[in-house]
Amino acid sequence: MNNQPTVRYTSRELAGKMSSPRPVNGYHDRQPLIMPRFSLCRRIGFVIGVFPALVLPETGHGAEKQSVATAIDQRALARHPTLERAEHVSFEHGGFLGKYLEAISENWLTVAPDKNPIMLDVFRDRQREPYRRLEGIVGEYAGKYFTGAVEVLRLTHDQELKAYLKRFADELVKLQGEDGYLGPWPRAYQLAGRPLPSARSPDDFPWDAWGHYHLMLGLLHWHEDTGDATALGAARKIGDLLCDMFLENAQRSIATNNYRVNLAPLHSLCLLYKKTGERRYLALARQIVNEEFSRTRTGEKGSLPTNREQEGGLPGNNYVRDALAGKEYYQFPEPRWECLHTILGLIELYWITGEEDYRKAFEHIWWSIVKLDRHNTGAFSSHEGAIGNPYDLGSIETCCVVAWTAMGVDMLRLTGNSIVADELELTLVNAVLGYQSRTGKWATYTTPMDGTRESCTANSSQISLPDGRDLHCCACNSARGFGLLSEWALMKDEQGLVLNWYGPSTTSANVKGVPIRLKQLTGYPRTGRIELEVSPERPVEFSMKLRIPHWSAESRVAVNGTAVENVLPGRYLAINRPWKPGDRITIDLDMSLHYWMGERECQGKTSIYRGPVLLAYNPKTDQDRPALDAKNINCRLVESEADPVAIVLLECQTVGGEKVLLRDFNSAGEDGNRYISWLKVLNVSATPFSTANPLRSSGVK
Repeated sequence: MNNQPTVRYTSRELAGKMSSPRPVNGYHDRQPLIMPRFSLCRRIGFVIGVFPALVLPETGHGAEKQSVATAIDQRALARHPTLERAEHVSFEHGGFLGKYLEAISENWLTVAPDKNPIMLDVFRDRQREPYRRLEGIVGEYAGKYFTGAVEVLRLTHDQELKAYLKRFADELVKLQGEDGYLGPWPRAYQLAGRPLPSARSPDDFPWDAWGHYHLMLGLLHWHEDTGDATALGAARKIGDLLCDMFLENAQRSIATNNYRVNLAPLHSLCLLYKKTGERRYLALARQIVNEEFSRTRTGEKGSLPTNREQEGGLPGNNYVRDALAGKEYYQFPEPRWECLHTILGLIELYWITGEEDYRKAFEHIWWSIVKLDRHNTGAFSSHEGAIGNPYDLGSIETCCVVAWTAMGVDMLRLTGNSIVADELELTLVNAVLGYQSRTGKWATYTTPMDGTRESCTANSSQISLPDGRDLHCCACNSARGFGLLSEWALMKDEQGLVLNWYGPSTTSANVKGVPIRLKQLTGYPRTGRIELEVSPERPVEFSMKLRIPHWSAESRVAVNGTAVENVLPGRYLAINRPWKPGDRITIDLDMSLHYWMGERECQGKTSIYRGPVLLAYNPKTDQDRPALDAKNINCRLVESEADPVAIVLLECQTVGGEKVLLRDFNSAGEDGNRYISWLKVLNVSATPFSTANPLRSSGVK
């Protein structure tokens, strides 16, 4: 039985413009994007970020924006997310997060394209002979960079970054072909699925549709935040090109010999349909599900240990059918991390069509990964995919973590389940901070649970040319792990606001048309107390939902000094009342140590957490693995001045009575030293996985 919905359109509905001949791009001198750096812009960005027109004029044209709005107004989604990003939200982050965002903006996002001009030159020079010897993935760099940069901008409202991105966007769209092509390959190889004669490997097929997918995301983000109609037009031209080439064309497949990546436009086509109402985009998205998911990939072999032995081709990843059949994600034919971007398209199809199978498949895959492939750091992937073993001590790629975070954001929007927000926090404060250098200049390719860290360009070179030495898929993608926080830090539902992110910050949003300011005075996650000032512009009644983490067994909440009852772990605490300026919420979370007892490769070892923070140890030798006793660990929180890099620093007692320092996973590997996060701990009880306790948190035996 085919569980996938089908759609039929008339030829008139599917008709679109004919593809025009692809032009040979000429050459012109590349103008640097970099602009004079005015520190004042960065200082005042938070104040004027809510009013971008005061700094940069909107680039869209009124008539064009009005036509888009009309398309949206004429069409209603079949389903709506449970939670959405709060209205008119702006952020000012302090503490460790604020320092990371500033470093990433200053030392990567506002310099990377100029220091690495090949990011855009691969588009500019695509017809130039002799062709460059490039990896098949190079077309993704600009899109990944742009998407992450716009999301970081949502967190910082940094006017210097915004001005830089405007110049980047303007230059990017100039490099698009008249037919919509915006990739690095010459005419004969565009979206054709065959390697270039100059390819670095005969098996290196261009990831062409994949590169266009990431560009569409960045362009749509930029249009959403700035109203830039040119950016939306460029995204539409990509969508039109894909439809012209692949919609109802039995002779061509959008997968083009690399289906695990080149089906990702399913996601961006759905987003583009929601933005424009153009039915061809939805028709191609449905075609990908109904046809591409079921194709056998003749000649393709699996790339993961679970499927590498398959010869003669792979059956397609039929994400809907296989998920509804109860298969775990690692049991899919090719459970790569890149496929998560295709899976994001399923939940968009659910919101568009209301078809329950899409929702069921998406939820099943997310929970399957949490149970069997999410590591103690909150990261997803082993050897770049799912293998059904969270204890595997191999590589954990940065790009996998970013894709996993994006999937978690949509899972939270879908379900409104606070435990999903717990998972997002776990990933951010451990895996994301762990892969990013605090200088903001580089990120890792792999951040294992035990091991060392180095720049992704040091151990996985993808560009060997002097005009792109800093570029790598993970380098271009890493900022997005932070930027995605803009989607889930503060959300809204039908009753009011939903606060997910705890940390020193000031956040502004609107409720019922009333501006609200939320100021957090806290040292979290170093300490468990959060003082939250709620300051509406005028009194207004709404529900404030507070995330109570599932690991916080004993939590206390008070409003203006009066205790709130029924504070339960793994739930949102809803406080519905008239709020007035000066109201204060006090939250005390349980920061007692909790444990995850290892299995398989980690048998006899345990991970220790303090709140959401995974603790790690820097061994002096390979044999240095101190034994701890959960009944008598006697940990003392060390003042941060003793180690300014550490977020959490604990002095603990070993079984032999010696003192050792445990520290947050992030800072344990910051200086390049070896670290371990699976430790020897006595008297810990084993706890099985459950959807109520996905971290397998346990206490003392």
